[in-house]
Amino acid sequence: MTDTSTGFDFVANMQREMERNILRARNGIKHFAGIDHAKTGQSPKDVVWQRDKVTLYRYRSDQRVYKPPVLLVMSLVSRSYIFDLRPGSSFVEVLLGRGLDVYMLDWGVPDRLEAGNTLETYCDEYLPRAAAAVVKDSGAKDLTVFGYCFGGVMALLYVAGHPGPPVRNLAVMATPIDFRKTGPMSKLMFEGRMEPDDIIDHTGNVPAEAMRNSFSLLKPTQDLVGYANLWQNLWNDEFVEAYQTMTKWGQDQIPFPGATMRQTVQLLNRENALLNDTMRLGGRPIHLSDISCPFLSILAENDHITPPESVGPLVDLIGSEDKGEMRLKAGHVGIMVGKNASKNTMPAMAKWLVEHSGPRIEAE
Repeated sequence: MTDTSTGFDFVANMQREMERNILRARNGIKHFAGIDHAKTGQSPKDVVWQRDKVTLYRYRSDQRVYKPPVLLVMSLVSRSYIFDLRPGSSFVEVLLGRGLDVYMLDWGVPDRLEAGNTLETYCDEYLPRAAAAVVKDSGAKDLTVFGYCFGGVMALLYVAGHPGPPVRNLAVMATPIDFRKTGPMSKLMFEGRMEPDDIIDHTGNVPAEAMRNSFSLLKPTQDLVGYANLWQNLWNDEFVEAYQTMTKWGQDQIPFPGATMRQTVQLLNRENALLNDTMRLGGRPIHLSDISCPFLSILAENDHITPPESVGPLVDLIGSEDKGEMRLKAGHVGIMVGKNASKNTMPAMAKWLVEHSGPRIEAE
């Protein structure tokens, strides 16, 4: 008796590959022509406060059952929609689904007007005012602050420099404390082979291209790997949408204020002031040991931008009795993007926020 299963398998595989090639052609044309690219930041939200280019949003929800609102604080160099990338892959969506009241701070895109913005501008002016606006708008007596990457650094400086109310909890994610271990540019700056003014342009800011290039130095072949993966999965609509949204955010850098860059290099990189407890803002000392609210440092074990060795020492410098570190199997972006983020990392972070939000209340 002749075994025809092998023949059937061959035909089935050929037919499947032909169908995938048709889909690859369709999706490839749409992708490279910029047609139907995935939309980002789709969760409905309202502007509740503004100052200069800084905007505070509150996300709409009819599921709020925890009173302390959560204020999301993004880095100065990246777009804030990473918190709300796309439906099914949105930290905002996860938090709203747990009954939390979610606010987000968007720094805007700096130009000449923001070139003189310093760490004091963000940590002593914008953040305290934004926190006060959150409390006033929500009717709560306190709030939770959640910072991502350099947004976490600013959140640390804000809370340490203004300890006590209205901050109830502080959580930071992928936030470096030892800046000498954060990549090639940091090393060049520390060794004096590059000065901040070498990368500051005519606007007084570090251009977005310079920031993108600094991240590319960390994984120089990443684009090639990404294109190879895209080709292999170009037939898969879900993969293409996820690829588009992640690469869009990764390439959508914004200028970094020049004055803040000079401070970052001198204080955080060359003096390693946070790690060495020698940080000063506005002429006054800033001690992370003054942070006494419940605290969480979230670390991505495969992070190549803020690697574990740059983040790990942080929790021991915090003065809180209730403090901890959460280590998650993810990368710097993967902690917020993709299936692993949706199923594992984002729910784990949301769980801590819920557990530190007090008793449930009636939904609004």
